[in-house]
Amino acid sequence: MRNRLAVAILVFGLLMAQPLAGCFGNDEPAPAVPEWTPFDFEHGNTTWYHYPGGINAHNASLGWDNLTGNNTPFPAYATYFGIGDTTFEPTIGVTAGAIHFSSYGGTGSGTMVITSLDQGLTWTNMGPFNPVFQDTGQVPSSNDPYIYADRWTDRLVKFDMHALTAMFVEYSDDDGQTWSIPFTADGYYSPQDHQSIASTLDVEGMSSYETIYVFCINTGSSALGPQCSRSMDGGHTWDLQRPGYPIGTPQCSGLHGHVIGSPDGAFYRGNPSCDGPAIYRSTDGGYTWSEHTVTDNATLMPSSHEVAVATDDAGGVHAFWIASDNNPYYANSQDQGDTWSEPMMVAPPGMQGSGFPTIYAGADGRVAFGYIGTFDAENWSGYLGIITDAWNDRPLITTMQVNAHDDPLDMEPNCGYQRCGGFGDFIDIEIDDEGRPWLALAHNVFGQTGIAATFVTGPALYGDLIQMPEITAGGPGTL
Repeated sequence: MRNRLAVAILVFGLLMAQPLAGCFGNDEPAPAVPEWTPFDFEHGNTTWYHYPGGINAHNASLGWDNLTGNNTPFPAYATYFGIGDTTFEPTIGVTAGAIHFSSYGGTGSGTMVITSLDQGLTWTNMGPFNPVFQDTGQVPSSNDPYIYADRWTDRLVKFDMHALTAMFVEYSDDDGQTWSIPFTADGYYSPQDHQSIASTLDVEGMSSYETIYVFCINTGSSALGPQCSRSMDGGHTWDLQRPGYPIGTPQCSGLHGHVIGSPDGAFYRGNPSCDGPAIYRSTDGGYTWSEHTVTDNATLMPSSHEVAVATDDAGGVHAFWIASDNNPYYANSQDQGDTWSEPMMVAPPGMQGSGFPTIYAGADGRVAFGYIGTFDAENWSGYLGIITDAWNDRPLITTMQVNAHDDPLDMEPNCGYQRCGGFGDFIDIEIDDEGRPWLALAHNVFGQTGIAATFVTGPALYGDLIQMPEITAGGPGTL
């Protein structure tokens, strides 16, 4: 009898203990609270730290073991400065100590170069102010203004397209204080449109100048593709235009992104091939070209002609484009474009659309890219993204919105998908000698004013990977 009673008491005790366990404990161990976070710093609601695919990098469950070395997060937030004038298809050039921005002057007045010597705080119109004569002075008008800074010589090049038929190159070796006369760079097709110019070191000793220049244009025909020409004397004279792609290879796009020169002597330009986003490479100063499709994934076809390309100090090649899903994608190559990484979607979580891609690279594996984007399918902002370890299997992406949420750059719902105010067909980006990126944009809400965006602080994209010193923030007050 005592045994039965003891057993009954034991069973009753076990039954009572089960609900009490739910009150005083948990069968599953409580999640461990991280003792350390790589994001132990303040940043505002206009900076995102994320992985490819829009994955929030703050999520501790993903693990932070890879957020070390060159992939370490840095405090970063962006700002912009108004240049005090309008722009159209803004381009930017960075020389030692100066930021140069293109301003569209309109018919009869030519285009102007607006320059800042104090990291965007003040801007000065540097002309050119030569007499308006086609053969001896300032180009009378330009349908497409374009400026470029030779990263090896600091020569500032102004490249104008007049009446869709004639190309003129002017340059300054003293940050716009004085200018050369316009040198003719005419082509043999009409129209001559959508010009781009770049330089690279003359590693083979072919040029009488320190660098070789190449420019490419759109002919208006997808079948003809872009046509390119080179200069071996600093932009004074130019070769006959030749196809900017392998002769005999079918072409499906006549437009192209900005041309870029690599430290190893190669030139690159981007536009869609017939199979997908592609990079075209020249190793003989732009005389002949090879085609390198980044991916033939049909879902990642570019939504427009702009496939942007950049080269870093080690010769790495970086491609950036907006795909047909309206998201920005990035891929890289360490063998001059012969093979490519899997494309990565690089927008922050929640972005609904994007447009106008541009990219520039600094030290080995460090890149900065810009675009406009929207989170509400109505208001468009400018975005500056950086990657400091592009070769990482899971690179950290830091994305900064350059304008405040209540200060949109455009309010047209389809702005990112079409020609849009001062953005025109494209925008531009460069990195200064200190390692700070500069992004050329238009503030359409404020009368298509040109704005130069950068980060107030962030990681240096040249030299040692260190925190950049803070600069004075700009914003709407600079308009």
